[in-house]
Formats: sequence, C-alpha cells, structure tokens
Amino acid sequence: MAVRAQKKNKEMFPMKIIRAKDYYDMSRKAANIISAQVIMKPNCVLGLATGGTPVGTYKQLVEWFEKGDLDFSKVQTVNLDEYKGLNRENDQSYYYFMHDNLFDHINIPKENTHLPNGMEMDSEKECARYTKLIQSMGGVDLQLLGIGHNGHIGFNEPSESFDKEVHCVNLTQSTIEANKRFFASADDVPKQAYTMGIKTIMQAKKILIVANGEGKADIVRDAFFGSITPQVPASVLQLHNDVTLVADEAALSKVSL
Repeated sequence: MAVRAQKKNKEMFPMKIIRAKDYYDMSRKAANIISAQVIMKPNCVLGLATGGTPVGTYKQLVEWFEKGDLDFSKVQTVNLDEYKGLNRENDQSYYYFMHDNLFDHINIPKENTHLPNGMEMDSEKECARYTKLIQSMGGVDLQLLGIGHNGHIGFNEPSESFDKEVHCVNLTQSTIEANKRFFASADDVPKQAYTMGIKTIMQAKKILIVANGEGKADIVRDAFFGSITPQVPASVLQLHNDVTLVADEAALSKVSL
C-alpha cells in the first residue's frame, strides 16, 4: 500500500510511503524500485548503503539477477560511507560488506563500484576526491538509505547544522554502541568515518529509504512527521522532491497514515 505523508496543516509532502508487511516484504518492495531504475536506465548511478536493513534488498536483487531479470553491466555505484582506518580486507569494512552482499554476486564491473578509501589518512584529500568522483558521474540517479536510531543517514550525525558534501566525521557514542555488535569490542569500532554529506545526498535525483522493526518506529515518526532539524538529520529528506520510504508495519506503528 502506498500513501503520501501529510503535514499537520494537511498540505502534502512529496514523500511517498509504501507500507510493507514485514522485513521480507519491505526488501522485495525496495528491490523492485531499484530494479525499475536499472531497467529504465541501464547505465544509471546507484547510491548504496550498508547496515543490516538493506541486506534483504541486496539478496533480492542478486536473486533476480541470477534468474536473468537484471543486468548490472553498465551500472555504476557510489557508497554513502566507509570507516576511516579499516582496510578493504577487514570483514567489517563497507568495501567487504558490499562485495559480500552484492558486488561479488552480480555482473557489475568492479571498476564501476566506488567507496571512500578508508585507508587514506588525509581527510581533506579523500573528501575532495570522492566529491569530484560523484560529480564526474553526473550525480546519483537513485540513492538508497537506511536510517539510524538517532536519525543519522550515512554517518551524518545529529548536530547544530547540516553538513554539506563528503566529509570525515567523529562517530557519536550511540553509533559506536550500535556498531559494536559487529566487532570484538566497542574499543575496536572505528571512531571516524568518511561519509557523503547532506548536500551530496539531497542532490540525488531520487531517494529510497528503508526502515523496519519497532526499534525504528520513534525515529520514523520524528524524522518524517516532525520538524526539520539537524538534530534529526534524516528530517531534511522532507525537503526532497522525490523520496520514497518503504517501511514495515512495525516501523510505521507510531504514525497515522
């Protein structure tokens, strides 16, 4: 079921909300949107995300590729972020994650896949390089996003202002805590990351957000039905003219549609 979010004054947001029954249904619906983009524009630029939420979406895309329904041979990808200080071979790097969950299972040329270089210690140099790379591709056609419990998108954490382009961030304690389950201990979690900024994300032609579970219900309500504030970074997506939120019943349990 697709509906559109409404402001309190009953004016319409441009955001489209697609309700899914559960995680599997959410993943299929999100994969359908990405598939349509690839079919309609075979040489499209996809902005990709990591974390637990998109895994099912990637699994579905791989399944459809294996059936012969999708061709990624002309697609280019740019990822939102990467930990600073982790080499590519580390199984917690986002480079490793993307290859393990998607790139190694489809026919996308490896030279068409791009992530920030986490081993570049010169932050200014790497941020400039990645910003220029995205611009050289003509921007992102469809950006996939998850949403953190504190409203972060990419590694754009709650702050006093919206960060603009690719930058290096110091991760908040809540994000480190959320990620420590993937590491031996919290001390092993990287404390910095490279991430696309809000301006970079907002320049994508289309944005697709995925959210599931009761744990995301509060932030879905606050980000997409509350005030636009850098204290809730994802709230800025209310201003984008082509945003689709695909969320399951649990994640939508605290909003009235």
